[in-house]
Amino acid sequence: MQQTPLISRACQSTNARMSDETPESLIPYDDVVQEALRAVVGRVLREVSANGLPGEHHFYITFKTQAPGVSIPAHLMERFPDEMTIVLQHKYWDLKVEDDHFEVGLSFSQIPSHLVVPYAAITSFVDPSVDFALQFHVEGADEGPEPHEEAENDEDSAAIAEAQEDGSNVVSVDFGSKK
Repeated sequence: MQQTPLISRACQSTNARMSDETPESLIPYDDVVQEALRAVVGRVLREVSANGLPGEHHFYITFKTQAPGVSIPAHLMERFPDEMTIVLQHKYWDLKVEDDHFEVGLSFSQIPSHLVVPYAAITSFVDPSVDFALQFHVEGADEGPEPHEEAENDEDSAAIAEAQEDGSNVVSVDFGSKK
């Protein structure tokens, strides 16, 4: 029996009761939930930086390359002007985890690169080994991601699509934008 994550059940039951007459919240629930879920990413990466990846775990991390605080080499910015997906599995080094961002060394077409990625820039965090995925809303990213080529820094990324299509253990939170 497949279980629905608690947050999804809570959101589904809340959405079922909501209507067009629901008053606008003065509490920024979406921002609070997004911040808490991004803290999950930081906690997981902090554990990995201290102890390495356990078992078959590995991560696909998609982020907005133009987001504030993102630092990637110019050749990657040219190749991925909007969004890119990196893989943390076998070939990464110097993973440093801070409260608001992480840094990692990866190789792209055999060129070593240093990346700095704020958690606020992340649009997706997937661990396909256990069908776990988090999807985030990034300010200024109201439309879906633009198509882009794969980063090719590690394994084939077909598993990310499978994990997202499957829908199991996927937490996607967006209470709608205030306008």
